[in-house]
Amino acid sequence: MIYDKINNIVLYKGINKNLDTAIDYILKNDLLALPIGRTDLDGSQVYINTMEANAGSLETRNYEIHKKYMDIQIDLAGVEIIHTGDMGSMNIESYDETADFGVVRCSLLASCTMGPGNFIICMAGEPHKPGIAASDDTLLKKAVFKVHI
Repeated sequence: MIYDKINNIVLYKGINKNLDTAIDYILKNDLLALPIGRTDLDGSQVYINTMEANAGSLETRNYEIHKKYMDIQIDLAGVEIIHTGDMGSMNIESYDETADFGVVRCSLLASCTMGPGNFIICMAGEPHKPGIAASDDTLLKKAVFKVHI
């Protein structure tokens, strides 16, 4: 997991070619102008899911994993909390290979308060629980960059 300010994202170039594609896009484009839905940057190698959603209570959220993609999650409006989980305590409850989405149970490793100006990179295989309400204002607009490993 990498959690940092968006103005520091350039520091993470060089980790992965596809991650570099996503970082370059973030540095050169207005993310607020992204349309809701999927935007392809490099086909299935790098794409963005932009969504509007409501954050919810901790109890209504699940830890999720992806085996083929890492996520870069950026709140464009609103504030959520994202938990990352301990991989050592992880038990996979379900995993859909086609959707590259699994639900897992694990213990908390870290808690990150998001909001505009912050980002989190959740590595492939790393459990994360997005969408936890940080306040009574639960409306979120966020961009999730899917980066193939």
